[in-house]
Amino acid sequence: MRKYEAMALLRPEINDADVVKFTDRYKAVIEEKGGTINSAAKWDKRKLTFEIKGCKEATYVLFDFQAPAGLPAELGRQLRNNDSVIRHRIFLMEE
Repeated sequence: MRKYEAMALLRPEINDADVVKFTDRYKAVIEEKGGTINSAAKWDKRKLTFEIKGCKEATYVLFDFQAPAGLPAELGRQLRNNDSVIRHRIFLMEE
């Protein structure tokens, strides 16, 4: 199992209840595929340095998890297909 961090930038019009649903959904994806969640945190809505997909602000969500090597590709595919996500990155953390 490797340690990863995933950061997702959500559209600014997403309300807090939908952010909680989003977080729960992707925590379930990670756990179903054999990973373990260390933490999942919603950051504040922040102004972006440049406009992304017509948005000047975004709500940040950070996942810290451990997973087998194939899980980040699946997580990235699902985040790419979610209309609420304007940008995402998944990082492999060093030991």
